[in-house]
Amino acid sequence: MDQRLYIVAYDIADQRRWRRVFKLMKGYGEWVQLSVFQCRLTLKQHADLIALLDGIIKHDEDHIVLLDLGVADNVIPRVVSLGKSEFVTIEHEAIIV
Repeated sequence: MDQRLYIVAYDIADQRRWRRVFKLMKGYGEWVQLSVFQCRLTLKQHADLIALLDGIIKHDEDHIVLLDLGVADNVIPRVVSLGKSEFVTIEHEAIIV
């Protein structure tokens, strides 16, 4: 299963839509800070996430950026992280079906 590592950041104008996006993102990745998530996604998961986000936001008021950092297992992050917690790349976890 080829996964890519993404950083997803968003600016949502309405609090209700912001909560919907936040809850959706919790199912797709790890919360980094207020409106930023780190996600390991397959191409299908990436497409599904974009479709779901597209259905939530108002395009003239909100903005979401998905930054593709590359193949998740090969990413060597060069990140400056200041403050209470350092940035750690999320690891691949086994999925039990």
